[in-house]
Amino acid sequence: MLGSPLPALETTAATTRLPYRIAPNFARGLVWFRRDLRAEDHAALHYALKHCRQVWCVFVFDREILDPLLARGLRADRRVEFILHSLEPLRQALGDAGGGLIVIDGIARDAIPKLAADLEVEAVFANHDYEPAANQRDAAVRQALAADARVLFTFKDQVIFEADEILTGQRRPFSVFTPYENAWLRTVQPFDLRPYPIDSYLGALAPMPGRYKKPLPTLPDLGFAASNLHEIAMPTGSDGARVLFDEFMQRIGDYARRRDIPALRGPSYLSVHLRFGTISIRTLARAAHDAMLRGGADSEGAAVWLSELIWRDFYFMILHHHPRVADGKSFHPEYDALRWITPATGDKYFKAWCNAQTGYPLIDAAMLQIRQSGYMHNRLRMVTASFLVKDLGVDWRRGEQYFADQLNDFDFAANNGGWQWAASTGCDAQSYFRIFNPVTQSEKFDPQGRFIRKYLPTLAALPDKYIHAPWTAPEDVLAAAGVRLGENYPRPIVQHNVARKETLERYATVKGGIAKA
Repeated sequence: MLGSPLPALETTAATTRLPYRIAPNFARGLVWFRRDLRAEDHAALHYALKHCRQVWCVFVFDREILDPLLARGLRADRRVEFILHSLEPLRQALGDAGGGLIVIDGIARDAIPKLAADLEVEAVFANHDYEPAANQRDAAVRQALAADARVLFTFKDQVIFEADEILTGQRRPFSVFTPYENAWLRTVQPFDLRPYPIDSYLGALAPMPGRYKKPLPTLPDLGFAASNLHEIAMPTGSDGARVLFDEFMQRIGDYARRRDIPALRGPSYLSVHLRFGTISIRTLARAAHDAMLRGGADSEGAAVWLSELIWRDFYFMILHHHPRVADGKSFHPEYDALRWITPATGDKYFKAWCNAQTGYPLIDAAMLQIRQSGYMHNRLRMVTASFLVKDLGVDWRRGEQYFADQLNDFDFAANNGGWQWAASTGCDAQSYFRIFNPVTQSEKFDPQGRFIRKYLPTLAALPDKYIHAPWTAPEDVLAAAGVRLGENYPRPIVQHNVARKETLERYATVKGGIAKA
């Protein structure tokens, strides 16, 4: 790393978990928490405590992240509130161990070097952040610290494998998930899933300097307003993550059977906790891997859940090797030539999709779920994305940004990867002719319409036979259910069969695209 006087401590994908060739010691160190809001199994905290005699901890509400949210009108952003609620248990845990948590409202690239100088630390410790904007921020911090004879060390923490750790036999990055997953499973060892020990080194935590002993900022202090986080009863912090994890492990055996049914409690609901690091990926992957290897009733569900966790690693790897996707580029460059529906019609369709006014009940219910809670079931993320791109002909990037603004668990790598998968512009072994039928998806995964009825009470009285496609119901059935198409529930915005044909033609004309189906 630039300016490091101790290159043996520099961490790379290959050396992050390996023992140091030498064990440098520092008088003072600073741990910079970012998307890792926990005081256990934490790589940067472990190494700082192990190699420094005194350690302080800091979190920055980075205005370079927060101000754009406010500029987009996201003042009641659940994610900001989630972070604020998660900082309290982190601060308490560090305080109970003899330290504390400095919380700053400012620009991180300026605040961290300034704080490091004020505390006279020799090294700042943080965990890797993989997004291009984060890399630019870290580079600026590293340069500023180096100019002051200080050093920034970063460590792998939010994935099991990163960058070049999983490659093909030709030492190239994978571009299709299944072979990557197979290689991941062949590579993983107990050492990769072992937690970082913290407790043995807690004596290095330094008391909070008096000038930094301040209450946590409030949402209004940060420029934000309260969301409905409390109403939707989302557990926050490391304690909340542990409650969800323990509950999920009691039903992990049913995960494979229930995960695609949005009306059932099938998912782990831990994605937001992985996003903000209130629980370690190693904790989850270790539990899944162990249950899979044990066999028995939990084995199948554990294997499927582990596969979902491996998808996270896969998309972080894709972002590392193909950073152009962060600039709105297709993973397969030829699909940047796709021509979408006309702007005027596209605007109308996009607005209807966002506002749950497409006339397809499963799509509209899912869009109400994300708007009301900041969460969307994974199966429905695929179906709604496919509908926007392949039924409505709207550029996938518009949907990607909408999800980025709405999802509590928004993570650029996974969100971009999922949208490009749905749009068939990304990492997908199948051709572009995979187009989800919103009615058959509804019939298959919400057969009794329980999910639809929860979010669309207007349709609640329709018989199961018609709730997936109300426009097929006889007039007397609609009248008995109180459904007036075009008045209290919209007619279908497009006809799926017609839209499917247009999509196949749109994709087939792309130069270098996949041959016609």
